[in-house]
Amino acid sequence: MAAGYLAEQGLAPEYDVATPEKTVEDGIAQGIVQVAQSAVAASFSELAHTGQCSVRHFAQINERDGFFLTAREPTRSEFDWHDLMGKPLLIDHFFQPLAMFRYALHKKGINFNELDVIDAGDVAQIDAAYRAGQGAFVHQQGPYAQQLEADGLGMVVACVGDVLGPVAFSSLCAAPDWLETDMARAFKQAYRKGREASRAMPAAEIAQLEAGFFPEIDRDVLTATIQSYQSLGCWEGDDTISRSAYENVLDIFEFSGVIQQRYDYSALISAPSEKA
Repeated sequence: MAAGYLAEQGLAPEYDVATPEKTVEDGIAQGIVQVAQSAVAASFSELAHTGQCSVRHFAQINERDGFFLTAREPTRSEFDWHDLMGKPLLIDHFFQPLAMFRYALHKKGINFNELDVIDAGDVAQIDAAYRAGQGAFVHQQGPYAQQLEADGLGMVVACVGDVLGPVAFSSLCAAPDWLETDMARAFKQAYRKGREASRAMPAAEIAQLEAGFFPEIDRDVLTATIQSYQSLGCWEGDDTISRSAYENVLDIFEFSGVIQQRYDYSALISAPSEKA
């Protein structure tokens, strides 16, 4: 949107934010939303309850967990995940970041239930709680973590994505019939160009384009966040939701008990051969 790639394809996007009252699924079902940012894991609940998925996840956005750990007072020059033991820790308890954080701990040999975990609420409440003095560590997505560092309130010491590697994290979804339209084909062309630019364009240029979407975030902080995600490999590869990244997500949610069975890839994802 910011770089005009959709406009080049003759599309005039209208951007809105999903809420509990205006969900992605409802918007798509009602025909008032054509494309939505979501996550493959967001469809697990619907599959569990109905046996089918009303939307199709057709493109990967980022293939890494983009949540960071910020330490209020780092105790050593190199962070060790066992440094979390015995320290109060503010954690994002939304279903996907929590499941992925738990699995990262598991891979590091740490039992989540042995940590001193604080649930402060939503992302704004987590940030406010940390700024008010709660927690020795805080688990946040960018640019919250980078803003804390810029404000002198801590140091980013780890990223969950470094531990987990490629996962089907966030994705684009749509109604199955819309994916067969000329609009969908035009959108996909624009999206692929934008995703390539996200990987290849200098972070400062991206930050300049996207600043209007983040009016409360310092431009240097936004640049640093984008650089972090580029270095992490969030947008590497093409826009396919790979089977290996999907299997990794199943491992993560199975470990946390969020899913009781491993859903087939084809139940909710458009395979590459189906894409324009």
